[in-house]
Amino acid sequence: MFKNAVQLFEIFGFKLKVDPSWLLIATLIVWSLSTAYFPEVLPERSARLYTTLGIVAMLGMFASLILHELAHSLVARSYGLKVGGITLFIFGGVAELEEEPHDPKSEFQIAIAGPLMSLFLAGLFYGVANLLGELNLAGAVFGYLALINLVLAVFNLIPAFPLDGGRVLRAALWGWTRDLIKATRISSRLGAAFGLFLMLTGALAVFSGQGVGGFWQILIGFFILNASNGSYQSLLIKTALRGKTARSLMTERVHVIDPDAPIARLVDEVMLRHGVSLVPVVSDDILLGYADTAGVRSVDRQDWAARPVSDIMVRSDAGNTVAPLTPLDEVFKCLTTNARRKLMVAQGTRLVGVISLSDVAHHLALEQEIGVPPDKYA
Repeated sequence: MFKNAVQLFEIFGFKLKVDPSWLLIATLIVWSLSTAYFPEVLPERSARLYTTLGIVAMLGMFASLILHELAHSLVARSYGLKVGGITLFIFGGVAELEEEPHDPKSEFQIAIAGPLMSLFLAGLFYGVANLLGELNLAGAVFGYLALINLVLAVFNLIPAFPLDGGRVLRAALWGWTRDLIKATRISSRLGAAFGLFLMLTGALAVFSGQGVGGFWQILIGFFILNASNGSYQSLLIKTALRGKTARSLMTERVHVIDPDAPIARLVDEVMLRHGVSLVPVVSDDILLGYADTAGVRSVDRQDWAARPVSDIMVRSDAGNTVAPLTPLDEVFKCLTTNARRKLMVAQGTRLVGVISLSDVAHHLALEQEIGVPPDKYA
């Protein structure tokens, strides 16, 4: 999901990563706090002090977001769900659940855990700020952290999927209808509507002269709109692929080439004749790897007759080869996250087929056209 995210450390076994986009929002937060918030709360102090307080408050917000997502992750783990890690990015943070909750109860408890943590932190920081006093430097920082955690909790409780409130709504609809797909469709549409609302009001704010705030609102609305639609489509895909394996959709009749054959034969007798761009390389029924059009282009055309296929062969490994019983959703993930659009299917060292992204996409299109039974994802 976040290809450029950098891992910082692990906490309770969860990998904490930061996407480069977080640096932008962190910088904006420090600038806003040091030029507006703290000068208003603590007047007549030095610019250096305001900047220092801004950095400290930003780090406190950073820690608050981690605790919010950690609450989601710990509850998810208690229900046996796999969590890929916690990633902070420009719009906040996300606990990367690798699978959907198994029932409405777990969905509700996982979703509500984050806002409850933020409300707890808001109350804790508010109490500390009151004890220290509003003119105390630390008191001002804790006052800001109390406010930001309250805002984080309230915003996330808006019933717009995929916000936490939208997931709480989905849990309620799921429990009522016993249909996860229908519940997701309804909550996703509400999420999309909320995203459009934010974009519209943000555009009005820009035209009325509010500038940065309006643009930021448009960006958040655009993110929620895409995330809500994407989450629903992702569930449909998982549902359609659930229970199937690579063997289900692979092409068994595969054209292969010997490693000692000249590249010219590969091009003329296999690629062009049969219309294939990836050709497995097999010797004595043992899969060695594959040759593709990229490899062919790396050799001058006048050398094709003299150079063997082995010179451009990419060896078979876990990145380009899957077992027949590999779950189809894992195959789909591999095909969509890498530049590779085809995978070889092998039982040990024996080639049994090839599966492509177009094979999976065609199957998904048929599933959606026919309609997926609501009880298929339980």
